[in-house]
Amino acid sequence: MWKIDQYKANIEIYEEIKKKPELWYLFTKKEEYNPIKLDKYGRFAYKFSSHKNALESSVSKYLIKQGFCAEYPDNKKFAIILTHDIDDVDISLKQFFHAITQPPDRFISGFKKLLIEKLRERTLSYANFKKIIQLERKYDATSSFYFLATKKDVFGFKYNLEDIQDEIFYILDEKCEVGLHTGYYSFDNVDQIKIEKEKLEKIIRKKIIGARNHVLRFKIPRSWELLANAGFEYDTSFGYYDMIGFRNGMCHPFQPFNLIQNKETDILEIPLCVMDITLFSYMKIGAEKSWGLIKNLIDTVEELNGVLTVLWHNWTFSFPVSYAGMFGKEWTSLYEKILEYCYKKNAWMTSSKEICEYYKKNGILKKRINH
Repeated sequence: MWKIDQYKANIEIYEEIKKKPELWYLFTKKEEYNPIKLDKYGRFAYKFSSHKNALESSVSKYLIKQGFCAEYPDNKKFAIILTHDIDDVDISLKQFFHAITQPPDRFISGFKKLLIEKLRERTLSYANFKKIIQLERKYDATSSFYFLATKKDVFGFKYNLEDIQDEIFYILDEKCEVGLHTGYYSFDNVDQIKIEKEKLEKIIRKKIIGARNHVLRFKIPRSWELLANAGFEYDTSFGYYDMIGFRNGMCHPFQPFNLIQNKETDILEIPLCVMDITLFSYMKIGAEKSWGLIKNLIDTVEELNGVLTVLWHNWTFSFPVSYAGMFGKEWTSLYEKILEYCYKKNAWMTSSKEICEYYKKNGILKKRINH
């Protein structure tokens, strides 16, 4: 898949990191090969990790100090990857009753919005892709949307792709990316992943090159190998669900190294750094405090000429009565604050597909000449 010169660049990166064993173990996530503990969804959590400095991109920082550099189009100094997981396109009864447990002001506000939308005969409350894209266009940004292609889910039935085909074509017409959100039960089954990939490709009539696993279920190094074997060029599932930051110390896309096979995996990882539900549900902080942490991450990535991947679910932009049951307008405002701040810093705000295609053509991290 990758060019010969990029393969050589990867070897240089691996050899450099190996000089620092503690960084090599972090980069390869050796501790996750045989994890002692996982959560109820089979995920390795930040709270289980021995590395407790996820807010620092220690591996990328080391590589930059050793003479590696990153380049982007139009002399952009760093990149922001904007992504949206489409877990739902409408409000289910389960989500509605979950919202009842929320503070009264949040529930009442959400109920009023829901009622207004239903009276307007808008049947799909979370099919708000036009709203999201128009917001991003204000800041010259594009993004990626990851859709489920299975009816079986741990949280109950989600949606039929055929019912939202027009909305999906709108996303593509706007030059945004459509990728696969692998199913909860299929993320570890290469044959089922292929079926879901083909189903979505048949709907959009285009090849899909990227994926993110639903609920961020991920096994190292198995998930990388499965996704590569399923025909994906990149993955962007690799991030903690319970902590923002850099899971393996990298703020640059990278090709994973398989310690069992003692070789690189033929897939690009675009690590996930910031997710909306991580901040509120797991870290239990509000939008204001979240901004302080996100701003620091953006500044770090700018300093290292890196890439920061952001995930904002589509229901975050609509009602505080999603399955998560808490998001108000302050979270949409926070997303726009990210866009505005990065726009002023002249960041390349783009989709996962664009960064992947750029990587294949030009590489991201490479050794400076005559360093």
